[in-house]
Amino acid sequence: MNGWMWLLLAGIFEIGFTTAMKLQQQNESYGIVFLVCVILSFECLSKAIKTIPLSTGYAIWTGIGAVGTLIVGAVLFQETLSPLRMLLLILLIAVLVGLKFATPQKKAA
Repeated sequence: MNGWMWLLLAGIFEIGFTTAMKLQQQNESYGIVFLVCVILSFECLSKAIKTIPLSTGYAIWTGIGAVGTLIVGAVLFQETLSPLRMLLLILLIAVLVGLKFATPQKKAA
């Protein structure tokens, strides 16, 4: 699997651990979900930055988490998505895609 796929998985697990953190406020059993997602997210990020520059990998990892968590917040927790928040979300996604295309691929160490 290439670095970008590892990075995508890392971001998905980041969304998982932030969501589990919120759910743990109502039910402490989500603590184990939180821990599993944190470990998997960092492990995937570690694999991703073997072929993706650290700065790009970290920026995209946090961006995936931010975008995904914002969407989860709107869908699961009825958080408001105002037109301004939607515009900023679209801009953030555009920046993340731009970073992907502006980053040269390097060989695994």
